Amino acid sequence: MSERPEEAEPRRGGAEAQEAHDAVEPADVGEKPPDAGKTAAEEPVGSVKSPSAAEPAAASARRPLWTIILALLLGALALWGASRMVWFAEFRDEGVRGTVLYTEPGEQRSTALVPLAILALAGVAGAIATGGWLRRVLGIVLVLAGAAGVWSGVDGIKFGGFAPGLPGTEIVLGHLIAALGGILVALGGLAAIKWAGAARKLGARYAAPGAKAARKDPDTELWEALSEGDDPTDGGDPRR
Repeated sequence: MSERPEEAEPRRGGAEAQEAHDAVEPADVGEKPPDAGKTAAEEPVGSVKSPSAAEPAAASARRPLWTIILALLLGALALWGASRMVWFAEFRDEGVRGTVLYTEPGEQRSTALVPLAILALAGVAGAIATGGWLRRVLGIVLVLAGAAGVWSGVDGIKFGGFAPGLPGTEIVLGHLIAALGGILVALGGLAAIKWAGAARKLGARYAAPGAKAARKDPDTELWEALSEGDDPTDGGDPRR
């Protein structure tokens, strides 16, 4: 029996709809978009910037400053410790009391030890707060202070000839520790001179980004640029 015309027409319409649906489908169902197979390793190096990319540079800029601080702190501690140790000892006849052991500490034999230790501590604050030529001047002062500490330690030192019962070991150690403290202070001063411009001030990271832009006085900006180790004559603007 042949189909009736009215039944064939709907089937023909259904076939045309299926062909139109096939035409809009992709030729290969399993085909992936061109960028789907890319991994993070294939992405351009500069496409994503990590927030921690600048951390090594910042740590490298702060390392010289911490070197200066550590040397000065250890030097001040050594000088102060040496001032508390016995630097001179002898037996004395006190008459009724008999023979007694008489001792003198380092601060009494060398009165410069404690002031030098205080100066080294002040140098820590100065190294943190200054930069550029001010830090170089501070470094020169610290080198001279360290040399004075070394001289205080080696002046009058002897390594033998102590009578039995005298604290000869403590006397020798007191002088040597004072000399070591002077060396550390001098090294901190030399580091301050060498890294006067490279070592960042500890408080520089807390400055507001627009603080320098708000300044109007060119002379003030010039001196501040010099104190931070910048060269305003090197084709740049000290106000930057």
